[in-house]
Amino acid sequence: MNGPRGPSGKQFLEILARLPARVWLQAILGLIGFVILAVLGFAVIAGVAAVVLVVILGFKAKSWIAGLFDRKLPAEAPPREMRQVTDVQYEIVEKKDEPAPR
Repeated sequence: MNGPRGPSGKQFLEILARLPARVWLQAILGLIGFVILAVLGFAVIAGVAAVVLVVILGFKAKSWIAGLFDRKLPAEAPPREMRQVTDVQYEIVEKKDEPAPR
């Protein structure tokens, strides 16, 4: 007896039990193949990421080692510019609004 939504869980298991062994073997082999492809796909992605990381670290190590053996003199400060200084005189003027107290 099918309900409005199709066979019940028990009927579905009975339908699966009636399938021939060839279908079961194909399903099992398909599942194993899917798992193998998933694992290999992950391994390929992880392998590519590892190779990129090793290449980047290799370049950084190369520049670091080259920096150890390349003894350059420390950089000097740039020479100062000669500036013209002009002396000026100024006078401080204090402005008061109120007359000074006596």
